[in-house]
Amino acid sequence: MAPPVQSQRLPPPSQPSGKGEVGELKTQLRQLAGSRAAGAEDLKRELYKKVISYMTVGIDVSSLFSEMVMCSATSDIVLKKMCYLYVGNYAKVHPDLALLTINFLQKDCQDEDPMIRGLALRSLCSLRVKNLVEYLVGPLRTGLQDSNSYVRTVAAIGALKLYHISPSTCIDSDFPVALKALMMHDPDAKVVASCLSSLQEILTLEGNASEEASKERELLLSKPVIYFLLNRIREFSEWAQCLVLDLVSKYVPSENSEIFDIMNLLEDRLQHANSAVVLATINVFLHLTISMADVHQQVYERIKAPLLTLVGSGSSEQSYAVLSHLHLLVMRAPILFSSDYKHFYCRYSDPSYVKKLKLEMLTAVANESNTYEIVTELSEYAANVDVLIARESIRAVGKIALQQYDVNAIVDRLLQFLEMEKDYVTAETLVLVKDLLRKYPQWSQDCIAVVGNVSSKNVEEPKAKAALVWMLGEYSQDMLDAPYILESLIDSWDEEDSAEVRLHLLTAVTKCFFKRPPETQKALGAALAAGLADAHQDVHDRALFYYRLLQHDVSVAERVINPPKQAVSVFADTQSSEVKDRIFDEFNSLSVIYQEPSYMFIDKEHRGPFEFSEDIGALATGASPDNSVLPSQRVEASDNDLLLSASEKEENRGSAANGSLAYSAPDYNGSSTALVSHSPSPTANTSAASGALSTASISQPSIEIDDLLGLGPATTPTPIPALKLNSKTVLDPATFQRKWGQLPIALTQDCSLTAQGVASLTSPQVLLRHMQGHLIQCIASGGQPPNFKFFFFAQKSEAPSGAGFFLVECLVNTSSSKAHVKVKADEASLSQDFAALFQSALLKFGVS
Repeated sequence: MAPPVQSQRLPPPSQPSGKGEVGELKTQLRQLAGSRAAGAEDLKRELYKKVISYMTVGIDVSSLFSEMVMCSATSDIVLKKMCYLYVGNYAKVHPDLALLTINFLQKDCQDEDPMIRGLALRSLCSLRVKNLVEYLVGPLRTGLQDSNSYVRTVAAIGALKLYHISPSTCIDSDFPVALKALMMHDPDAKVVASCLSSLQEILTLEGNASEEASKERELLLSKPVIYFLLNRIREFSEWAQCLVLDLVSKYVPSENSEIFDIMNLLEDRLQHANSAVVLATINVFLHLTISMADVHQQVYERIKAPLLTLVGSGSSEQSYAVLSHLHLLVMRAPILFSSDYKHFYCRYSDPSYVKKLKLEMLTAVANESNTYEIVTELSEYAANVDVLIARESIRAVGKIALQQYDVNAIVDRLLQFLEMEKDYVTAETLVLVKDLLRKYPQWSQDCIAVVGNVSSKNVEEPKAKAALVWMLGEYSQDMLDAPYILESLIDSWDEEDSAEVRLHLLTAVTKCFFKRPPETQKALGAALAAGLADAHQDVHDRALFYYRLLQHDVSVAERVINPPKQAVSVFADTQSSEVKDRIFDEFNSLSVIYQEPSYMFIDKEHRGPFEFSEDIGALATGASPDNSVLPSQRVEASDNDLLLSASEKEENRGSAANGSLAYSAPDYNGSSTALVSHSPSPTANTSAASGALSTASISQPSIEIDDLLGLGPATTPTPIPALKLNSKTVLDPATFQRKWGQLPIALTQDCSLTAQGVASLTSPQVLLRHMQGHLIQCIASGGQPPNFKFFFFAQKSEAPSGAGFFLVECLVNTSSSKAHVKVKADEASLSQDFAALFQSALLKFGVS
């Protein structure tokens, strides 16, 4: 049986199968040009629709330009609209063809039909061809004086388009003066709004270079202009009202009576159905009364009801925008909103981003009178199916407790969370209990009694485990099993990925040793041995510090590591008051939504010259790398992923493998000789401590450890592997980006910078020049103190072309003197050796 014949896939009827169909369109349009036969207009419509559909899907039909222009001589407004759309699309790409449209567009600007006049003028201004600006001035000037309001509106916007094409032509033709005169005298509100919009943008852009334009911009904020616009505000559309209100918010009244006049005039705008108008009105009220404390507080009371009404109506997106502004006001004056806390309860239909914002506001408005109700509500959310909201609700309860409101009841609530036996609830609760104990040590007996029942095996999250370990060390005298729990955690040291937990474990076991030495001496020896052998620099340094401190004098070590502690009175705010004031100054803008000043996400020098995600993004390249210094290339990306320090990424990565430093740590052996303190100790703890480290086998003359703290004998530096790099390696950004996306991460580690290196790192270019001296090239860099980000590459010597490359992402934080390094390699087996070379080069940075 013969196989079925496969039917050929035909192109859809709306797309041409080749140049032949476009040529056929050209022939048909040419035949219809100037035709007055019956039905010709209908045929033109069908052909025009087909041309526009091709153009819309991206097919080049610019070859039909002449025919489309010839067929535009018609009174059919639909045909003219399609022709104008076609002309506007291809004029900028084919400026030579755009010249063909000038005659018929200028002719249509004088048509009897005001709709055609307006459409023709809009199309003429939309050509955006600099060589044709001379043809725009006359029609624009005529349009501003047209008898029809639609044409005047188009002409007002057209003047702004002319300014963007040729600023000098617009200014020399006195269009700003004409716009202002039209704005102050035109009876149509749409024309006034269009003139105001164009005039504001022109004077703002021109005011940076012209003193005269700057003065004109100031005149827009004069009392006659402001009062003229305010008296007509009810005539304007919602968009135009927002435009006027934004201008009014910048106006500075000469006396208090003006402030009250303006607020009385805008009172009814607070009941407007559009949230943008309401927020713009509130912005005016807040800025006008900022220097009048009593009136400002009354304004808060007045605007509360409109905002709460808007939150409960409209879409979730609108609610979030309004809630963000309400959140800002709540943070500035929480006491004024304390009685309205029920408006911030979460509804089951609220999306998570709205719920999270409401939880923050509930935390802010909590006080002595409403804490019980708020905490009761938040406790219900702890069982929410949305894990994110459950976590946030537990944190909110903890924040309220730290504000000293009804602490007794809140502590009981938190301890009840530990009985829910949900991993994420237990994790968040442990972190909060730790903070509570730092502020309220008197609650230690109640808290420790419950925390002691939590199994460390059921706590997986690093922050929660670190909090549990901290409590085991801090209150080991009250927890019978503390030494044994710590010992079990030390036994699984190699399985612990988080450096934060390992650091806390070192400190906790040392504190426990001071309080219960006989039970902890074995665990301490094991912890110090494991810490000294740890690849993470911070863990190694802390273990080495504790080891030498104990070796010097145990009593001194206790005073340093476990001194008497005072309760924490205030926890640091995540956002400074200066930043909050800056955001308030930018009320009714994206700054409130993003909760950061506009310069943080607009100005590149503050945002950073690039934002990388895991895939590198587009690299803007300049010169190719050669033997000279490779300039740092700027990289732009769509997401706002700011530079992170190594500590911020530590939680999301595994234990680093460090091949550059091989420390010879004291090995743990239960039958080894004792380490004796250098000075006599008067306390029982000290005498016990003399044998505490007997579990660590240490033959002092044979110890080989880096003398990072300057407390021990000099050691021989670890030899650098004999990996040689290509001195003339070249890698273009596109290949770098492709390799970075394809290769797996071979190695991740943290490196230290010397004090001289940190002082020398004033700009990215300093470090990249230094690394080039070590045959490691930089393909992209950026940032500003304390965070810098670099992408380096190097190639193995004598490697084939396109092979043997090492790619590095390096995040440098000068505050911590650390560099977080991520290495990808064509030959993963050589990544350890390359990492050693890379760290060696970093350690030499800044050292003469």
